[in-house]
Amino acid sequence: QGNMAFAGKYEFEGDENYDDFVKKIGLSSDKIEMGRNCKIVTEVVQNGNDFTWTQHFPGGRTTTNTFTIDKEADMETMGGKKFKATVKMENGKIVAEFPNYRHTAEICGGKLVEISTASGVVYKRTSKKIA
Repeated sequence: QGNMAFAGKYEFEGDENYDDFVKKIGLSSDKIEMGRNCKIVTEVVQNGNDFTWTQHFPGGRTTTNTFTIDKEADMETMGGKKFKATVKMENGKIVAEFPNYRHTAEICGGKLVEISTASGVVYKRTSKKIA
């Protein structure tokens, strides 16, 4: 496994630049409010290069992306749009090009650190491991 140990459950701890980022990617104001300081729980199941990445939102809504490193997969954005992407692994980080932003995820000091970049705005979300 090496530096690829993503499996686990992570609870939202904090973020930076949320408002600027979600406005850049065109989320509606009701979605923006819903997502602010949202205690999202991210659950990652990993089997080698195969991943199932589920986000559990308060109120029971979930989004699941299933992908294999270096293979094209059907994915869904924060705003619920469907698209195709090839997820890559670069220096232990998972990297995905979403339609209007670039998303990376890495495990850093036992935490899940996700960074999304859209037109120069960098949104960072940190989640602590709970399982």
